[in-house]
Amino acid sequence: MLAQALQFIIESVFNLFALALLLRFLLQWVRASFRNPFAQFLVALTNFLVLPLRRVIPGLAGLDLASLFAAWLVEFLMLLAVLAVSGFPLLVAGWGVVPGVMLWAVVKLVSLSVYVLMGAVLIQALLSWVNPYTPLAPMLDALAGPVLRPVRRLLPPIGGVDLSPLVVLLALQLVLMLPVAWLEMMVMGLFR
Repeated sequence: MLAQALQFIIESVFNLFALALLLRFLLQWVRASFRNPFAQFLVALTNFLVLPLRRVIPGLAGLDLASLFAAWLVEFLMLLAVLAVSGFPLLVAGWGVVPGVMLWAVVKLVSLSVYVLMGAVLIQALLSWVNPYTPLAPMLDALAGPVLRPVRRLLPPIGGVDLSPLVVLLALQLVLMLPVAWLEMMVMGLFR
């Protein structure tokens, strides 16, 4: 019971920090404006880890690889901590377990990216009805726009209602269910 509570706390804290790092990477990737309070919060929260990593890991074609690596590293450390708390014999298994955990961290990061995209699409759709002029609107549009625009071209609004968020959310759910879940189950099978 105590191990489960500790595992929950570890997963929550590490995943929230990995989410902040991943959002920082994604917002820079889609060239979103960092002139809003939420983006400034992400930068302030993650600077202590990202700035030293930038000295070692350069950007590539405008991508902030230091933020992406930091998000992966946080997921990797979280998985090691969860395995240790759950009683997996890490010391007995040795270094042979590290490549599997590294791959598992990549899968968790891809899954987290899909959830970020789903959240951006859902929040943008809700805010478009309630308050389309919120300071978060440009940031959400930058995140969700690249996946919504192709669907909007194929599916015009029906009676003034844009159904593209529903189509995108269904497609993203399928992405989570099929390849990402399959990969995660395959990698987790290495640790049983």
